[in-house]
Amino acid sequence: MPAASASRSRRSRARTGRSTSSTGSRRTRERPLRSTPAPKRWPSSPALDSDLVPVGRVGRPHGIDGAFFIEGPSDRSELYAKGSELYVGGTPARVIVARRGGGNRPVIKLDRPAERGAVLAVPRTSLPELGEDEYYAFQLVGLAVEDEGGRFLGRVEQVVDYPANDVLELDSGLSLPLVEACVRTVDLEGRRIVVAPGFADPE
Repeated sequence: MPAASASRSRRSRARTGRSTSSTGSRRTRERPLRSTPAPKRWPSSPALDSDLVPVGRVGRPHGIDGAFFIEGPSDRSELYAKGSELYVGGTPARVIVARRGGGNRPVIKLDRPAERGAVLAVPRTSLPELGEDEYYAFQLVGLAVEDEGGRFLGRVEQVVDYPANDVLELDSGLSLPLVEACVRTVDLEGRRIVVAPGFADPE
């Protein structure tokens, strides 16, 4: 696995919105940029170590062997492969069973009990390297957002997973779709996102 610092430097240059990912493109006319893992609207949870990145939560049981579904999972199955290490509520655990359940959703069993709703996390350094115009949700949270005219719109508070595409929710109350028609530039090094005019204007 590449180190987090190396993958950040490769993706820190500004993006122009040319997405090479086809995920979700059949469900919307606008091609989505990708952020992963992008949490759904989970309730607040105890703070994790800053080196840990949430990738899901312990979901409902699957079978009677102690396995469970992962809620709000990343689409990167290597994070949940047999033998992988996950942190449950900040404590390390090992995946001893990995399979697919209904709807092709990932199902795992850990080497120790885990309460339903507990946060599953991985160290940043173990995250797989992403492709062009793909971003982890934690990389976008806190970035300043402005339009192409330089007008400040707010900072990313969370990234919400919707069926068609992810949505940036700002601390100003604005919601912006993470699609290339809206997002012109993601500059991780400069800590800013530039969006096209019109998306932030009142209807």
